[in-house]
Amino acid sequence: MPSRFVLSEDDVEISAVRAQGPGGQNVNKVANAVHLRYDIYRSSLPALVKEQLAQLRDHHISKDGVIVIKSQKFRSLLKNREQALSRLQALIDRATEPVKIRHATRPTRASVQRRLKAKTMRSSTKARRASAENDS
Repeated sequence: MPSRFVLSEDDVEISAVRAQGPGGQNVNKVANAVHLRYDIYRSSLPALVKEQLAQLRDHHISKDGVIVIKSQKFRSLLKNREQALSRLQALIDRATEPVKIRHATRPTRASVQRRLKAKTMRSSTKARRASAENDS
């Protein structure tokens, strides 16, 4: 599904950093990981989308409203950059998808009867235990 809100390159701050973890000498020499910063309140998104994005509960969003994403999956800087941008776009898409309205429904007669039967069975089990303890 295409995104309704497209990212502006001016709003995104991308810097190349060295990746962590295994990789031999290449990790120590080359800055292939990408550190992406996106300030929600300074972006060109509509005000409603900014608020929805800021209210998302996600560990990438700081209290100041800055999204920080680090991508180091690939050995290529270009691929890591694309992945970081796609993760940011997915976050924006998640914030802008409409909330499904839940319509209250009544339980079926059979489910009510099953629940009551289970309660009766449990009650009788506990009643039998209590009488066994009182006998001794």
